[in-house]
Amino acid sequence: MNIVENTSDPLVLHPGEPGYDEELAGFQTGFTRRPAVVFGAASADDVITAVRYAADRELPIGVQATGHGLPGASEGEVLVTTRRMDGVSVDPEARTVRVEAGVRWKQVVEAAAPYGLAPLNGSAPGVGAVGYTLSGGLPLLAREFGYAADHVRSLDVVTADGRPRHVTRETDPDLYWALLGAGHNFGIVTGLEIDLVPVRTLYGGSLAFDGREVDPAAVLRAYEEWTRSVPDTLTSSLAAVPYPDLPALPPHLRGRYAVSVRVAHTGADGEELVAPLRELGPTLADSLRELPYAESHSIHSDPDFPHAYYGDSAVLSEVDVDRVAEVLARTGPDAGGPMCVVQLNHLGGALARPAPNSVPYREGRFLVRLLAVGDRETGRALLDPAFASLADTTLGRALNFAFGAGDRTEGLYDPETRKRLAGLKAIHDPANLFRDNYNVG
Repeated sequence: MNIVENTSDPLVLHPGEPGYDEELAGFQTGFTRRPAVVFGAASADDVITAVRYAADRELPIGVQATGHGLPGASEGEVLVTTRRMDGVSVDPEARTVRVEAGVRWKQVVEAAAPYGLAPLNGSAPGVGAVGYTLSGGLPLLAREFGYAADHVRSLDVVTADGRPRHVTRETDPDLYWALLGAGHNFGIVTGLEIDLVPVRTLYGGSLAFDGREVDPAAVLRAYEEWTRSVPDTLTSSLAAVPYPDLPALPPHLRGRYAVSVRVAHTGADGEELVAPLRELGPTLADSLRELPYAESHSIHSDPDFPHAYYGDSAVLSEVDVDRVAEVLARTGPDAGGPMCVVQLNHLGGALARPAPNSVPYREGRFLVRLLAVGDRETGRALLDPAFASLADTTLGRALNFAFGAGDRTEGLYDPETRKRLAGLKAIHDPANLFRDNYNVG
């Protein structure tokens, strides 16, 4: 196979060359990637060139947009960076948006807002839209609309044979099914078309309690009971964060152990629905309000600066409140070890509906996410026992929230889904070219 020449003239960098380290920089700083060659793609033609280059040399190939969900350290591969591919095009009549491979959700939110529309983005506006969606995508309005992957109209992808393909549910149902849920296992997606939803405003924000003054286990128990009564138009999570005492933080959070309930609701009865939570005790902060969807990132206020972290997740069939309370105690400010963020996402609603994609564990009722700030070894030593304590009700793991755990693929899919993905991988990528990821090959 010969490398195809094209007019896009991709940026190509090798170790030691000026700009190489800068091209690799991303949100995750805890892992070292030392690819043999980096292609800074600005177009689909550049991606085709990179894939054919890797195939000719039998080298693994990976992709990086923002670097939020890196599987771990790597060396010797071909890496395609896509941040220059940042085109966004909204069709307000069809209520769709087309995004290129490097687009961040912030761009999509801003482009859709003038039309009274919103994308099915997650909590962090700096996350790449394509990688997030290929791994399922758990939106702010997840219980009302389902996974982001459930709303994809079409994908443009370069497969292992170096061919560009336009994939829809009708034209190639098997590849469409595999692409939406398996991350970057089946090619490099250069663009996708995805639904927008008619949401201009919502009721949202967070209710934060001081975990040293209000028992975190009591908040957890009340929250779990509360979720049994809320409508599908309300999506929420509980988070426990031991904040360091740093001047950069808001004064009310410095050195505090914040146990917060985050809410996103499209109905008019938000105040009524959250009233039982306000009875739990005095709050550190209460930001619940009616807000434009363009300000929805303020609900979680995720950090927007690069840092080192390790994280994983467990999809739960039910919540054993006592076990989850043990996890809070094991990872809280008095436990020692690295700073650890615990988040419990309420699932169900539209997330439980069948869809023609490979996103698994739709029967899950909650998702537990644990993230340790710092290096992987220290984080794993803290998180592994915590997840083990939840094993009795764990269905599996969520690909969207596996951060730095690329050497572990068990539990990311149920056995039937994993078997089908492996069979399709053998057809579409028999040499396992796309293996610099959470590999199903």
